[in-house]
Amino acid sequence: MATDAVREAAERAIAEAVAEAGLESERPRESSFLVTLPGTAKLKTLVWLEVGPHSLTLTSFFCRQPDENHAVFYQWLMGRNSDMFGMAFAADEVGDVYIRGRLPLSGITPEEVDRLLGCVLTYSDENFNAALERGFASAIRKEWIWRAERGHDMRNLKAFAHLAEPHHHDGGRP
Repeated sequence: MATDAVREAAERAIAEAVAEAGLESERPRESSFLVTLPGTAKLKTLVWLEVGPHSLTLTSFFCRQPDENHAVFYQWLMGRNSDMFGMAFAADEVGDVYIRGRLPLSGITPEEVDRLLGCVLTYSDENFNAALERGFASAIRKEWIWRAERGHDMRNLKAFAHLAEPHHHDGGRP
């Protein structure tokens, strides 16, 4: 069983790593941190770090359950797990996807927290668009057409231009 000193050291390590990285964070309850990681493909990734009696649990929402191609979507995500450090993609009872990890408190240092947060950001950001393409292609196509027909901003859909109808590839103007 972890001692109070080990738990307190883990909490200090998290606070130090978050402060050194200049990340936005809050303490919604004792022994818990909610850290915001700014991304590129996924603009914001929220990470819960919870210091428990024996381990640090990391949880980050990745995306909701897919609208289509469920088997392809989940199989692709599970294939990513073998290359992930200290965490993996997991689905909850309704199919929403999270990045989850659990590590022993004794190994929690500011450097390790920095590495874990960097991994979450990398796994979330680098896999986000590809996951959306697999599980939400029809919705992306509909959104592209809707925005293009109304002359709306297409910037956050540019990564999905290849999914749009051929006459919509020019930034949304037919």
